[in-house]
Amino acid sequence: MSFELRSAERLDDDALAELFTAAYEGYLVPFVIDAAGVRFMTDAYDLDRGASRVAVRNGEHVGLANLGLRGSDAWVGGIGVVTGERRRGTGKALMNALREEARFRGVERIWLEVIAENVQAISLYKRLGYRQVRSLEVWSLPRAAGEARVVDPAEAQAWIRANRTEREPWQRTDASVEKITDARGLLVDGAAAVVRVAGPRVWILQVEGSSDPLRRLLAGASSLGETVGVLNLPTGHPAGAAFAALGGRVDIRQHEMLLQL
Repeated sequence: MSFELRSAERLDDDALAELFTAAYEGYLVPFVIDAAGVRFMTDAYDLDRGASRVAVRNGEHVGLANLGLRGSDAWVGGIGVVTGERRRGTGKALMNALREEARFRGVERIWLEVIAENVQAISLYKRLGYRQVRSLEVWSLPRAAGEARVVDPAEAQAWIRANRTEREPWQRTDASVEKITDARGLLVDGAAAVVRVAGPRVWILQVEGSSDPLRRLLAGASSLGETVGVLNLPTGHPAGAAFAALGGRVDIRQHEMLLQL
């Protein structure tokens, strides 16, 4: 059967969104995305369509692997294959193609995150030379009573830079946050956050501070929507304890992995 890998730049936003959604059908955490979401990820996370790959079998798109590029670093911004294509080596072929594209473009490090329960993917990544760097958590918090001062996001981000204790994951680096035009800054004495309100959900993009101020800050953030969430907070980060103290929960645990080229 005919099988090939092609550049993702051949697909428009709608086609890529359709393939992305199909590739995550039945996954541990199903992922549904539309064209607007694809554009957001492409812009905010520096996904490079020319370096990203789609798998084609008999003329049908059956898988994709997105690659973000920032200087000497790259990031796997989603990889998956459609249900009937799984366990045929397509995911491995896509991952190998991303590695070669990254090497060709002078990349030294490739990062990715994988859900902790996805043991098959973790096994594949280890065979390909990736190693686990740290554990990450996706937190959510229902509405809590509180207030936080809304400021220019650049002001909050400056405070965060001065007090940052850990490297941010790819989606929440300064390079990502600075591209989000509807971000807001939040400040209390001893803590700061940059947030984005998407419908009823408030997403914490960056956050730093000590325990008590962080509880006040997150309670204030929740006043902007129905729930507060944060992607890939490093395990042990003080904001995790603040989420827990306010009744938050961990929805997903992930491993951050790294391949040195």
